[in-house]
Amino acid sequence: MRVVIIGAGQVGSSIAANLDEDHEVIVIDKDTARVDALTYSLDVLAIEGDGVSLSTLQEAEVEDADLFISSTDDDETNIVACATARTVSDAFTIARVKRTHYLDTWKRSGGAFGVDFMVCTNLLAAETIVRIIGLPASQDVDVFAGGKVLMAEFRVPKGSPVAGQTVAEVDCFVELTFAAIFRDGDVIIPEGETVIEADDDLIVIGSPESTHAFAGDLARDNDSANRDVVIVGGSEAAVQIAQLLEDRGLRPRLIEHDPDRARELAEMLAGTTVMKSDATDREFLNREHVGDADVAIAALESDEKNLFSSLLASRIGVDRTISLVETAAYTDLFEAVGVGAAVNPRDATAEEIIRFTRDSDTENVALIEHDRAEVLEIEVDADSVLTGQPIRESAADLPARVTVGAITRDGTLITPRGDTVIEVGDHVVLFAETAVVDAVAKAV
Repeated sequence: MRVVIIGAGQVGSSIAANLDEDHEVIVIDKDTARVDALTYSLDVLAIEGDGVSLSTLQEAEVEDADLFISSTDDDETNIVACATARTVSDAFTIARVKRTHYLDTWKRSGGAFGVDFMVCTNLLAAETIVRIIGLPASQDVDVFAGGKVLMAEFRVPKGSPVAGQTVAEVDCFVELTFAAIFRDGDVIIPEGETVIEADDDLIVIGSPESTHAFAGDLARDNDSANRDVVIVGGSEAAVQIAQLLEDRGLRPRLIEHDPDRARELAEMLAGTTVMKSDATDREFLNREHVGDADVAIAALESDEKNLFSSLLASRIGVDRTISLVETAAYTDLFEAVGVGAAVNPRDATAEEIIRFTRDSDTENVALIEHDRAEVLEIEVDADSVLTGQPIRESAADLPARVTVGAITRDGTLITPRGDTVIEVGDHVVLFAETAVVDAVAKAV
């Protein structure tokens, strides 16, 4: 497949890295340094130029492209680039946008702007945060097999009853698989005698019931209700979060310092209590009992302000903090200094677009630890190395550092064990390091 990508930022580079091995990838960006970096790091053709310029697109031979992805930070650029590409190409076009009104227009028109698929960064980030709120102590959550399987990432808290125990001692959940541990930069595929340590990032795959039960064991003092939610900031992402929480029957509180924006939000969000104030005003926070909240979400348009807001919320007693982080490199820092979960909207966007670029057998994809690993859902066929034999035997035909986390058959969840035999048509949910994902997809 020939793929043209506009934008070599975090999203575009992540997509290019996922495709460069098996596809012909061309990346266009105005920034010389980004173009040079891609040229040396990936097996792609990087072109310096303007992605909305027809001459630049023709230089990239866009007329022969199968897929056209515009992923810059500018909504209008992405929409115009897709429209321009459409004038000379039949490629399937994907546009990334941040503002939801473009998404609304596109949906209502049945595909406006020459865009075949539109991905909204703010909405995806909001959905990610709301999933995390629904699972106590989690840092990331994704849904597979139509909701029958969850993938969750947990940071093992200091003092957790789980810390210091072996996987075999902790594994008392019928429908749960311990898929991987990230520790000090290494990936560990856990076995029964593997000891779980505090500050490990633990990946589990299983039924929603078992995953929630494990979350309760992991952090027993965590209030699992998570019903009193305070959102800091009136950004568009904050609006999306509030609306999703309202849809779930919650009545969040939202703090916005600008009086005009606060008034606008109060009219827009019927189920949300909008408070006009500076979120750093401790007297206000105490008066409104913000410290009693179960969750505080920092959704300001500044990483530094989000970090400060999250730390202040923790200081005054909020049980759990979640923060938006625009700079991907900051996410580990946020979590290291005490923010419960840091969500990077660009990670969520890249993940959504990558789902479209995989072959038809791959039903779903989740990127883990900023693209260090992936969780895949694949429907197996007769040619799969997993088909017709116990997993302990087929494992020898898979690359190392791969875990079969869950299986669904005719809509029923099967927890994989060594003697489980996978059948044609089964959906398997696997954990794999990014370096071997392509090999795993081909084998399975």
